[in-house]
Amino acid sequence: MVAALGVGNFLLFAACQSEIAPSGGGVRVKSTLHLDTFVLNLADPGQRSYLRVGIDLGLGIGKTKPDENLPISQVRDTILGVLSQYKAEDLLTEEGKARLKKAMLRSLQDRLPELAVKDVYFTEFLIQR
Repeated sequence: MVAALGVGNFLLFAACQSEIAPSGGGVRVKSTLHLDTFVLNLADPGQRSYLRVGIDLGLGIGKTKPDENLPISQVRDTILGVLSQYKAEDLLTEEGKARLKKAMLRSLQDRLPELAVKDVYFTEFLIQR
């Protein structure tokens, strides 16, 4: 009986911990926001480089209602502003992509704190030179 209670308490504790602090860096994501694909020119001087990127955002707010108006235009504008500052060479490495994610996250959190953006996920990433 005592062993069963111990196992039950352990499982309950583990379930609560995974909800509080997911393994992806300790941030609590309650829902995701899928955005349409972005296609834009990069900041490469003298050459045409394009970026096609799919982005989902991990939000700290719960599921939104279908009729709730989210500031999608402001989200997209903020992301485009950050993306357009990068050169293709900056984004070819894992470190470059990580810096881009941090810059996007910081900009979104500053401009749209009500969304409680916790993480940025790339769902596709293609650079054409």
